[in-house]
Amino acid sequence: MARTGPKNSALRVLVWLGVILAVMTAVLAGGTVAGQASWAPKLALDLEGGTQMILAPKVEGGSDINEDQLNQAVAIIRQRVDGSGVAEAEISTQSGRNVVVSLPGTPSKETRALIQASADMNFRPVLQAGAGAAVPTESLTPDDQLPKPTAEPANSSDINWVTPEVYKKFETLDCDNPSQDKQERSDPAKPLVTCEPATDTSPAIKYILGPVEVKGSNIKSSSFQLQQGAQGAVTNEWAVNIQFDEQGTAKFKEVTERLYQFFVAAGGEQGSDPKAQFAIVLDDQVISAPRSLAVITDGRPQITGGFTEASAKALSDQLRFGALPISFDIQSEQQISATLGGEQLKMGLLAGVIGLLLVVVYSLFQYRALGFVTIFSLVVAGALTYLAIAILGWTENYRLSLAGVAGLIVAIGQTADSFIVYFERIRDELREGRGLVSAVENGWKRAKRTVLASKAVNLLAALVLYFVAVGNVRGFAFTLGLTAIADLIVVFMFTHPTLQLLARTKFFGEGHRFSGLDPKRLGAVPLYRGAGRLRTPEEKPAVVRAKNSGAAAEAERRMTIAERRLAEKQEQLAGSSKSTSKEGK
Repeated sequence: MARTGPKNSALRVLVWLGVILAVMTAVLAGGTVAGQASWAPKLALDLEGGTQMILAPKVEGGSDINEDQLNQAVAIIRQRVDGSGVAEAEISTQSGRNVVVSLPGTPSKETRALIQASADMNFRPVLQAGAGAAVPTESLTPDDQLPKPTAEPANSSDINWVTPEVYKKFETLDCDNPSQDKQERSDPAKPLVTCEPATDTSPAIKYILGPVEVKGSNIKSSSFQLQQGAQGAVTNEWAVNIQFDEQGTAKFKEVTERLYQFFVAAGGEQGSDPKAQFAIVLDDQVISAPRSLAVITDGRPQITGGFTEASAKALSDQLRFGALPISFDIQSEQQISATLGGEQLKMGLLAGVIGLLLVVVYSLFQYRALGFVTIFSLVVAGALTYLAIAILGWTENYRLSLAGVAGLIVAIGQTADSFIVYFERIRDELREGRGLVSAVENGWKRAKRTVLASKAVNLLAALVLYFVAVGNVRGFAFTLGLTAIADLIVVFMFTHPTLQLLARTKFFGEGHRFSGLDPKRLGAVPLYRGAGRLRTPEEKPAVVRAKNSGAAAEAERRMTIAERRLAEKQEQLAGSSKSTSKEGK
């Protein structure tokens, strides 16, 4: 099979780069048509403004809130906000009493609900379940047929908790009408009638729940993962894991011992008894109601059944962040303007444009027509970065702050530096007397190691800064790392293949004086001198100094320490050879 030539290889790489850009553009265009994405990147709080909510905390029993509780509240709310994908949010305390949450843009209903979710997470046994719609008036149970408690309830699963009032409320509740599902804080010692909202895969369900048996504060941690089969093999089913503290473990064991009896009495997997279920309730609303399939003695239950990765993560987050020890009332909510405003953004963009123009002027002055490769490479890098930021804003809710803009401006110089390293390596090869095609390949072998080392340092610095810093500094680190990755893609998939193709053109290949690769201007001495004669080591420096002393001095200045030492050693060997020859004569 014939080997693919450098020209075909370069064309293939450029085509792949075009495919990557086309796919990213198509993905963003599809999201824009569907009304879910936008061509413009999302802006952070300091550039766009947003919504500010002042939360007034209150402790159960009406006691005063202490500083530790308030700090814990701030930390957990920050986890909730970050976990929901809202970038560049600001969360702080006000007057040592209130919590101020500032979010960019207009927060979604889910984000607002997650912030408001309080310590009212608990586990209640299910007494009865039914379809979420309200029972028609003509079908309501007659008063003489309503449940009639016969004794005091013995435990939270006792059906005697269902009084006529509770059952009427259950029948008339309509889970498809959210306005009916709003109620005051429930009494943990009494039954609760509530809903599990409809999802994409299941309709709404309403429940009668017994009193609280395990509190959310007894949850130590939660996680989600792919479920393991009986032989330990990983399946395609997602599961949510819970770990209780010591008190929660003991209480949950007691609960599952009781619920498991209902499960067995109903025929196990083949039967169905709602009293075998326990409901996980957050702010008086059921978020999950799994059946107890076994007695859990170690405080590590696993919830399974029809989860997607997204729904498993959502439930895990609710469990992990739902046990906030303080409840909150929204004292005020208002729209806030950008803290930095459009003027600062304009100045930042102006600085970026000036920096870009300086890079363009330098490239054209230093490298003539070769400088246009730098310009087009910067354009491709900019397109990749812009599309990536817009797509991340749509899929991950990433928002660009002024610090992120600063990271993009700094990246212009770092990106251009990669091209300069490559061009100078090619020029060094030309000074050695190689042809342009050979100089491009050999220069690339030397330059790519330097480029990879440089970008590895940039990425490492960006990662450390991102995980160590807080606030807007993380936005700077993120864009710095993103542009470093874009730079590598452009250098490997655009700049090098483009030079491989240009080296085979007459304008660059023959070293036109405006190409930036003119051998005479660079002081290059061809390896083949004509008439069957090759360039000798001692002849090279003399010819270079005679033809172009300025270019030779420039080449010497740009030599690395290792290259300079090697040249000195070669000169010493050449001098020693001459001395030996004279003595022999």
